Amino acid sequence: MVQLIQQVCEQVLKGRAISRQTALQLASCPEQTALYAAADAVRRHFMGTRFHLCSIVNARSGNCTENCRFCAQSARYQTGVMTYELIEKQKAITIAQDSDNHGVDRLSLVTSGHSVGRQTLEQLATLYTAIKQQTNMSLCASMGFLDADKAGYLAGIGVSRYHCNLEASAKAFPKICTTHTWEQKVATLNIAAQAGMSRCSGGIIGMGESMEERINLALELRQLAIHSIPVNILTAIPGTPLARLPRLPLHEVLTTLALFRLINPDAVIRMAGGRQLLGDEQYRCFSSGANGAIVGNFLTTTGSSIDKDITTLQAMGYTFKRIRNT
Repeated sequence: MVQLIQQVCEQVLKGRAISRQTALQLASCPEQTALYAAADAVRRHFMGTRFHLCSIVNARSGNCTENCRFCAQSARYQTGVMTYELIEKQKAITIAQDSDNHGVDRLSLVTSGHSVGRQTLEQLATLYTAIKQQTNMSLCASMGFLDADKAGYLAGIGVSRYHCNLEASAKAFPKICTTHTWEQKVATLNIAAQAGMSRCSGGIIGMGESMEERINLALELRQLAIHSIPVNILTAIPGTPLARLPRLPLHEVLTTLALFRLINPDAVIRMAGGRQLLGDEQYRCFSSGANGAIVGNFLTTTGSSIDKDITTLQAMGYTFKRIRNT
């Protein structure tokens, strides 16, 4: 099986895409350490040593009408999550400035709910304007479903990337949400692209899906030509339908990341929510295919220290666009 891993690595390095069947073979390979090393070699070849940092601001929290079974912000579940219509302007600026001071590349305003209305968009525009004036970061948005007008408005105020997670493969998606469809998410990603924004989309692993379903998601992201792929590890939130699911073992996380890298060799594979569940072992993700992370705190969970992340990643040989490397 080591020979198969070597053959696949050489194939990917030469620019040839791997098939679903090959990915399934790799997933069942007993020599997983060799698989992680191959994914890391592919990462270095296509993406170099640069590490991609981004952070988020929870701009509107809770009271979401959707029924995503993993989410603390759904109004259908009793999770005790903090709710508010719009973050205070100065609080958002303070979070943004802290990220900027740490050399973070991108910052996204994230809102709960199916979508945002025009009035809310205009309020968010004032936040974007202030952040743009007071930091050096690129601007992203994650605001649910888009139409052409909303997408054009966001692009017009300087938002250069739009985030909309697929969450799961097309086949698996109905098992985690029934109030909207996977196809609606794809439509929003396409609308964002038509407005001139780049796209960020990934999913959550550990929701009871099989490795085959994770591979399907990675292939679908390749089909959509997504080049920023956040991978979340389920944080089982009390009060949600997935609250009692067991934590995903480290080896499954690493195998998933390695396969995502081999399927999407030239994408930023970005660790997002849930990596804190792995403790210090989380840094093994960045020698198994991942080369980016959301840093600071996440939407409804606490993240890792930015300073610790940067120090550890520099020791691993990563470089940063806006940080002087020692």
